[in-house]
Amino acid sequence: MTTPVTLPLWLFVLVLLFAAVTFASHFLFPSVRWFLRRRLERAVDELNKRLKRPIQPFKLARRTDTIRRLIYDPEVAQAIADHARTNAIREDVAFQKAERYAREIVPGFSAFTYFGFAIRAARILSQSLYRVRLVHANDPALEAIPENATVIFVMNHRSNMDYVLVTWLVAERSALAYAVGEWARVWPMRQLVRAMGGYFIRRRHNNALYRRVLARYVQMATEAGVTQAVFLEGGLSRTGHMGRPKLGLFSYIVDGFRTGHSRDVVFVPVALNYDRVMEDRTLIDAQLQGTRQFRFSLRPIWRYLRRQLWHRITGQYHRYGYAAVSFGDPLSLTDFLDSAGQDPAMALGQELMDRIAAVMPVTPVPLVAHALQDGVRSVAALEALVRRRIAAAQARGVTIHIPRDDIAYTIETGLRALIERRVITRTGDGLALVAKGPAAELVAFYAASVAHLLRDPTTAEAIMPSDGKSVAT
Repeated sequence: MTTPVTLPLWLFVLVLLFAAVTFASHFLFPSVRWFLRRRLERAVDELNKRLKRPIQPFKLARRTDTIRRLIYDPEVAQAIADHARTNAIREDVAFQKAERYAREIVPGFSAFTYFGFAIRAARILSQSLYRVRLVHANDPALEAIPENATVIFVMNHRSNMDYVLVTWLVAERSALAYAVGEWARVWPMRQLVRAMGGYFIRRRHNNALYRRVLARYVQMATEAGVTQAVFLEGGLSRTGHMGRPKLGLFSYIVDGFRTGHSRDVVFVPVALNYDRVMEDRTLIDAQLQGTRQFRFSLRPIWRYLRRQLWHRITGQYHRYGYAAVSFGDPLSLTDFLDSAGQDPAMALGQELMDRIAAVMPVTPVPLVAHALQDGVRSVAALEALVRRRIAAAQARGVTIHIPRDDIAYTIETGLRALIERRVITRTGDGLALVAKGPAAELVAFYAASVAHLLRDPTTAEAIMPSDGKSVAT
């Protein structure tokens, strides 16, 4: 037992290497992981004391555990068997496909990434681009939501800045889990979205098995009390009007809800509006061409960064104007289903759409653009028309937010933004649309966002949703 053994140096080094790997994998790494996880759990506990709606354990669970729970769910197992039978394939092949769908959908939430990086970045980006205003906080109604209810923020979709803006503004309440489309499934967006708790959904190339896996994940997260954020229209508005509600996620939530057995679900309407939507010209072009495919290019981003850097150097930098957010009256799913008809998901979508529209913020550019659509071509006539429309809207009980409570300032701010973008020209008191470029389309795009609040109720105007089909109002 004590006889010396002579080994070649290379073999001795190899033995030491294997010993070190074994020690690290069986003792060191688990200990480090346990230590870090304990620190993370304590940090999350302290964070939950500050949040009005604590982060739920379901969201903090390990991603691999959530994936296993999802693919072994009885309803998913039945969908796997149905998919195998329908497509004449083995069940283990169908199971592997369901597992691939689950790995694609399930996020890997990181509290550090969300609160340590994303919230700060969202605040800095929002305030550097816009003058952000919370027009209608609706704090009493939001505070009245029961603590054990699942809260889902339901928003209109004006710009990709919506994600950034709402993430920052509700940071004191909870961490949001977004449903994100396929556009974000690129590096490094995919990793960042997952770390922030977002889950990906396919709008194309899906099937019954994929929809069942997605439905069960949404239902599990909702039942577990995970705070979520959903864009009611599904995609960006190409006309400026609010589009028809997309009901896929709402159908999953309603189908999985059991009155008296499930925790209540409370939907919070959120309305967003901007003086400048960064994607406006791209959206208008897509509407004119009749396509929803937006061509991505780094060239406009580079031009924008170069221009903003030059403006900062020369002292000419200024923000895009106002970005405004309003919170509407919450809607309890339990109370709503008591009076819902034969299609509760459709009725729910329309009710939430109406509540979002009712609290849509009015910012200077949409306000001025709406008046310009009536053909006014002087500053005096514009101001008179805007004042009449605001007074008429307020007489109907519509809440109109005017920056600084100064209509003259609001009009001047809106005009300056349109002049700088070469949409209109001003000569003395006279105004004129620029002949070149999509000036008329831009005016119509911004006017559409507030048309339902400012239009004359005696006229038979219609709202044009994003699919281009008019809907009488």
